[in-house]
Amino acid sequence: MVTTIRRWIETDTGHRVPNHKSKCRNMHGHRYRWEAELVGEVVNESGVSEEGMLMDFADVSKILTEHIHDLVDHAFIVYENDTEAIEALSIMGDEHKTLVVSFIPTAENLARWAFEQVAPHITSAYGNALRLHAFHVRETPKSWASWQP
Repeated sequence: MVTTIRRWIETDTGHRVPNHKSKCRNMHGHRYRWEAELVGEVVNESGVSEEGMLMDFADVSKILTEHIHDLVDHAFIVYENDTEAIEALSIMGDEHKTLVVSFIPTAENLARWAFEQVAPHITSAYGNALRLHAFHVRETPKSWASWQP
């Protein structure tokens, strides 16, 4: 039997889509929701802390905080070939929190990036076939993107 759980965090993060046909080419920000979807079997080992769970939600939150939130909250994500934005951000100096990435930071690409950041840390010592199934990124209340391998 397979069970699914989801856990999410939120960040305030800036970005731009430099080649966008409309207003998204401008620097702007979102209240992003970063949601991990895990699948596996419920731990049935008697007496362990995770008995009856796939993984403790607190442990999932810790992973999301360390590998997503702490990197992008109150940061600006910029595509490495977006020279105009990089130049503008460099004026603010080394104290500015900027994350340079190798892709245009659309919600779709951020979902894949987040999956790749988090997947190696979703592990279990109980043989319950636990794995990260998908990653969902909400850019606005009406706009989501998901990625799964």
